[in-house]
Amino acid sequence: KFPQCYGLLEKYWSLPPDSRIPSDPDHEPGSNRKPGILEFPENPLIKQYSAEYWILGDLMTPQNLRSGSFANRVFDAKEADVIFVPFFATLSAEIQLSLDRSVFRKKSGNEDYQRQREVLNLVKILRLGNYLHYLADPVAMWHVRDEISPAILLVVDFGGWYRLDAKSSNGNSSERIRHTQVSLLKDVIVPYTHLLPALRLSEDQPRHTLLYFNGAKHRHRGGVVRERLWDLLVNEPGVVMEEGFPNATGKEQSIKGMRTSEFCLHPAGDTPTSCRLFDAIQSLCIPVIVSDRIELPFEGMIDYSDFSVFVSENDALQSKWLVSHLQSISKKQREKFRRNMALVQPMFVYDNGHPGGIGPILPNGAVNQIWKKVYQKLPMLKEAIVRDRRKPPGVSIPLRCQCI
Repeated sequence: KFPQCYGLLEKYWSLPPDSRIPSDPDHEPGSNRKPGILEFPENPLIKQYSAEYWILGDLMTPQNLRSGSFANRVFDAKEADVIFVPFFATLSAEIQLSLDRSVFRKKSGNEDYQRQREVLNLVKILRLGNYLHYLADPVAMWHVRDEISPAILLVVDFGGWYRLDAKSSNGNSSERIRHTQVSLLKDVIVPYTHLLPALRLSEDQPRHTLLYFNGAKHRHRGGVVRERLWDLLVNEPGVVMEEGFPNATGKEQSIKGMRTSEFCLHPAGDTPTSCRLFDAIQSLCIPVIVSDRIELPFEGMIDYSDFSVFVSENDALQSKWLVSHLQSISKKQREKFRRNMALVQPMFVYDNGHPGGIGPILPNGAVNQIWKKVYQKLPMLKEAIVRDRRKPPGVSIPLRCQCI
């Protein structure tokens, strides 16, 4: 019922190379496409948000091949606890930005906005109740966020949903930042799609670099922490800070750097998290997370402190502090971190190896973990719906807590 999903893929692949979003400066876009298969683009800026492609692939898989899926698919909306509404919002936004960036923040002449309206109108026509919507990219569905906020949102973090209080005397205070439309009570944090190949524990080699980072130094919003960390660490012995870009060259740099380093730095950038964290996990490089407002996928099912180092932004920004702290972590503890990381690697893998994503999913993979987290939300959501229905007309209940 939601043809825009694959319509967007068809539109992407039908665009001529000179106007299509550049998938990789080192290779011709689409050169490795399989005929007749609507693959998700390899452009790293889009691919990192491909979770719903694999979720949709699970739901489109023939029932006799879905025995490994935690989700029980039904064909009558009245029988469903939740309804998945796919859209490929990031792809829609990036196509519009590529074709005509000048109208992106406008409604008139904006094909992305037209598609947003179409999918929301269809939701209203079908009178869907609890519905799931994947909304990871901060620019995705920008015009209609107020309307979709009641949905169960699948998001990579809440970074794109923060709003600064204009009356704040200083914009840095965490007390002045609040969520406006998202909550851990109803929404599900999902992993970015990792971009680097997995390294198995049996393949691990000695690591000679203490700390590694590959990415852009200058970012927006929360990127000030990254810039200051860069300046503090760039000349430290045993630390490698590389200005990398999401192309084939940058990918090879990251593979080499992450696989030969004990620790991989994960500072806040435009948003509190990025796919860099999940690349580090697949590379068995111990994540060093310097992002005070980060939310992580599948917490409660796994404990990130079993394989990651969490450092407050204030501590990390003290001269020499971070390097000294990492050097103090024993070889035995580092090996334990890596063993624990190897155990959870499969939980962050979406790709099931089947063309178009249609086929049996990985039993312990990311799609099944997402379904389990959604299932955990259902009792509270059902209670909230019942409470809302019994309210007399015209009565509204104010929010009592913003602590979640």
